Amino acid sequence: MKHSLRFNRMELAGSLGDLGTILPLAIGMILINGLDPVGLFAGVGIYYIASGLYFGVTAPVEPMKVIGAYAVATGVGAGQIVASSAWISIFLLVIGGTGAITLIGRYIPRPVIRGVQLSTGVLLITQGVKLMLGTSKFQALRQAAEPYLTLQALGPVPLGLAIGIGLALATLLLLDNRRLPAALVVVGLGLALGILLGTHEGLERVAPGLHLPTLLPFGWPSGADFTAALLILAIPQLPMTLGNAVVANADLSAQYFGEDSRRVTYRALCISMGLANALSFFLGGMPMCHGAGGLASRYRFGARTAGSNLIIGALFLVLALALGKEILAVFYLLPMSALGVLLIFAGAQLALTLMDMQNRKDLFVPLLVLGITLAANLAAGFIAGIALAYALKSERLSV
Repeated sequence: MKHSLRFNRMELAGSLGDLGTILPLAIGMILINGLDPVGLFAGVGIYYIASGLYFGVTAPVEPMKVIGAYAVATGVGAGQIVASSAWISIFLLVIGGTGAITLIGRYIPRPVIRGVQLSTGVLLITQGVKLMLGTSKFQALRQAAEPYLTLQALGPVPLGLAIGIGLALATLLLLDNRRLPAALVVVGLGLALGILLGTHEGLERVAPGLHLPTLLPFGWPSGADFTAALLILAIPQLPMTLGNAVVANADLSAQYFGEDSRRVTYRALCISMGLANALSFFLGGMPMCHGAGGLASRYRFGARTAGSNLIIGALFLVLALALGKEILAVFYLLPMSALGVLLIFAGAQLALTLMDMQNRKDLFVPLLVLGITLAANLAAGFIAGIALAYALKSERLSV
C-alpha cells in the first residue's frame, strides 16, 4: 500500500485529533452517568488499534454524539447507555451484514453528503468555541469554564479564552509545519499549563498497576433500560450515524486516500461500529463510531496511516490498564479550551469539503441541511436533504 504504517511526529500529532471530541463527552459520561473509566478507555484503545489494522489508513474513533450529549444533559443511568450500545450494535451489524447499507448509500446524492459534512463541521466549530468560552454543557454542570485549573481569569479576561486564543494562533502558524506539528504544540502546551496551574485532582490517588476491565460492570440492563435506550437514545442516533459515520466518512476517506481507502466501505464501517459497540456493551463503555469530523481532524493535523491509530490506541489502552479509574487524573491536566481548539480546526477542515459544489442547486442542498440541523438535529437535516436533492432534479424547480 502507498500509505504503509508510519510512526513519526506527524502521525503522533494527527493521532491527537480526536481528543477534542472524545474527552469532554467521555469524562462527562463517567462523572455524570457513571460509566466505567477502565472499560470506556480500554474499549477506545482497542477500537483504535483494531480499526487501524483493518482499514489500513488513519481511522477516527469518537463517541456517538446524540447519545453522549443527551446522556450528559439528562443524567440517564449507565444501564441505559450500555443498553443503547447493544441496540446500535444490532442495528449496524444487521444493516452492514446484509449489505442493505450499500443499497442505501447508493441512493444518497453527493450534495446531501456535503450537507452532512458541512453541518458536522459547523457543530464541531460551535462546540469548540463553547469549550473556549466555558459554556458547554459539561462546563455548565461543573460550574466552571476550566474545572481543573486553579485560576479562572487573567483580570477581566477568562483564562480559558486567553488559552484558546493563544493556542489557536499557534495552530494557524504551525498547521503545515512538519518539524513542529500544531496538534503536538496544542496538547503539549495545554498539558504544561495543566501541570503548572491545575488542581491536580486525583493525582494523589494514582497507583500504577494492572487494572483489567470488568465484564458487564453494571450487570445485565433491565427491560426498562433496553426500552428507554431504544426510544430515546438508539433510534435518534441511527440516522446521524448512517449519514455522518458511514456515508460521509467513507466519502471523505476516499477523497483523502483514494485506492488506499478501498476497505473503508459502507458495509465495513457498519460492521466495524457494530462490533465496537458490542465491546462497549460488555465493558461498560460508551457508544462509539467513526465520525467524519474525527477523520478530517486527524488528516489535517498530519495523520496519514494506521500508525496514528496504533499510537493513540496503545496510549489509551496502557493508561487504562495501568492507572485504572484514576486515568481521569491525567486527562484533567488538559484544559477544556485546548480541546476546543482541536475541535475548531477539525470542524473547519470538514466544512470546507463543500468547496467542490459548483452550481446553485448543489449548494442549496447542503445549506438547507445545515439550517435544519441547527434548528432541529442532523438526522432531520439528513432526511430533508435527501428529499430536497431528489426534488431539485426536476428542471421545473429552481433556486
